[in-house]
Amino acid sequence: MTQTKRVCRRCTGRSRACVRCPIVQSTAKGIGKEKKMPNQTIPQQSNTPEMTVIGADTTIKGEMFFEKSARILGNFEGKITAQGEVHIGNGANCNAAVEAEQIIVDGSVQGPLFARDRLTLTANAQVQGDLTAGTLVVAEGASFVGHCNVGPRANEMTGNANTQTNTQTNTQTTPPQATNAEPKANITTQLDLTPPWATQSTGSSVA
Repeated sequence: MTQTKRVCRRCTGRSRACVRCPIVQSTAKGIGKEKKMPNQTIPQQSNTPEMTVIGADTTIKGEMFFEKSARILGNFEGKITAQGEVHIGNGANCNAAVEAEQIIVDGSVQGPLFARDRLTLTANAQVQGDLTAGTLVVAEGASFVGHCNVGPRANEMTGNANTQTNTQTNTQTTPPQATNAEPKANITTQLDLTPPWATQSTGSSVA
């Protein structure tokens, strides 16, 4: 290795630096040189939310609660509740009540759907049940049978309508009560308690 002509105090006045010079030794060993670090790839965090997937070959009966999102690809019967999004995939069959922040139906559902934010029915959706959502998006080709309540105040309006209906039903079914009762007639029957022998004796004496 070629030594660098660097002169220390000990080598002052010399045309060539000594071998024992600490500056030359440090240069020869590579100390003080900048080392290039290899390019390190920083893993990028995915923005995709965590989602629980129910496979196409899975059949579940009962009640399930998801803290985040869920995707149903198989058969489910019961009740589904999620804090995030519930996606009913193409080919899935759900005979259940579904409640979530957002619901996307791309399969078959028999039961009520309650979406706090948005409910989307794709072209492959087949829904039979009541829908309640803040926003409803229905694609061309979707099938739906049932009642639909859409809007941020749909629940309040539905509750008021049910209260009015129950009040009217109770008013019509309750018969009017009579306030004045007609007095009942007192019937008195006088019976003849005279014995027959007393009548015969009286007739004989007169004769």
